[in-house]
Amino acid sequence: MAKRAHVKRQKYSCEHDGHSYDSKFNDSKRSKDSRSRGKRRSYEDNSNIVDLSARSAQLATAYAPHRIKSPLTARTPAQQRYIDAIKNHCLTFGIGPAGTGKSYCAGALAAEALESGRIERIILTRPAVEAGENLGFLPGELEDKYAVYIDAFRDILNERLGPGVVDYCLRHGRIVGAPLAYMRGKTFNNNTFVILDEAQNTTPTQMKMFLTRIGENSKVVINGDIRQSDIRGPNGLADALERVRGLPGVYIHEFERDDIVRSGLVRAIMDRYEA
Repeated sequence: MAKRAHVKRQKYSCEHDGHSYDSKFNDSKRSKDSRSRGKRRSYEDNSNIVDLSARSAQLATAYAPHRIKSPLTARTPAQQRYIDAIKNHCLTFGIGPAGTGKSYCAGALAAEALESGRIERIILTRPAVEAGENLGFLPGELEDKYAVYIDAFRDILNERLGPGVVDYCLRHGRIVGAPLAYMRGKTFNNNTFVILDEAQNTTPTQMKMFLTRIGENSKVVINGDIRQSDIRGPNGLADALERVRGLPGVYIHEFERDDIVRSGLVRAIMDRYEA
């Protein structure tokens, strides 16, 4: 009997103590919640606090150039003659000062030809020559090292085809960027659009090697400005112009300072440097 009464008292004591503990826990939780709400109210009321983790909506998005879907249109009569020459000749030279649209017109026409299916591949090449300074060894694979040299053409292709299409074509060999030194042994066939940019930095030997890669019915464009050469010694572009002038299928287009379309400031700067 005494044992049963002791068990009842112990059970009652455990239930009473548990109720007391739960009550204390709930009171403590309500107190913490009220303090937290008070802190949040004081934080919201303080207008001088700046959220460092906030991001601008514009900066949080990746940059993508506006895609131009309309066909290429010339901005000057000289550009129109240059565009017509590229369409109608196997080999076209674009000679003239910076800002005349030599590279843009060639890149845009190549993009249109690839998109329409008239060609299967675009090859972009130029001499790996820095403008007055030595950058040393660049990190990464060959494609990564050479990417800085054709970055301007990538912007043109992104604008005409879209970044997604350009990335796909680069991965699958539809668009190829390679140094001029890697052109030896290649043959440019009728399914290829080849652009040699900054040709004023080639040697006569390099230019001869490049010109002898041209196959039947291929499309080759060579751009450059002889007055902005970054190499010493004989100039491959100037030498080639003298040798190929008058050959069938070859057109040499020369831009003037009045044909500069980049900006009026560029035209004025060129006038001061080359008065």
